[in-house]
Amino acid sequence: MTATDPALTALAQGWCALSALHGRIEALIERALQAKHDLSVREYSLLDVLSRQHDGEGGHLQMKQVADAVVLSQSATTRLVTRLEDRGLLERYLCPTDRRGIYTNVTETGLRLLEEARPTNDAALREALYEASRNPELAPLVRAVESLNVPA
Repeated sequence: MTATDPALTALAQGWCALSALHGRIEALIERALQAKHDLSVREYSLLDVLSRQHDGEGGHLQMKQVADAVVLSQSATTRLVTRLEDRGLLERYLCPTDRRGIYTNVTETGLRLLEEARPTNDAALREALYEASRNPELAPLVRAVESLNVPA
């Protein structure tokens, strides 16, 4: 393929459209969460991921798994955990079977904030997708996102 190859050009245009859709969605959700709950999108995502942990086998996530789930580096995730811990939304503890491991749980305060913020997040997501669906370049991507049936 060359730089002027139509397939490569189409691929690049598709990537640009996907990036634009992501940016629009994230910006709208960010504004809504900040205004109503003093949370960033990343903070909300972290609380959401950690709230899904359970006491069964493999139910608690290691920091690398958390970082992958919220699409941040391990160091950025650790800083984010520290900020939310300072706000009383998360707590860390040593793994009972491996003293080298540190786990993070959402506190009761964090769970309450997450439940209050969830409708805001969901409404902002729906609004962002609706707005994007009116753009001919983004509409096919919106339909693709809406057709996904991803298990929680």
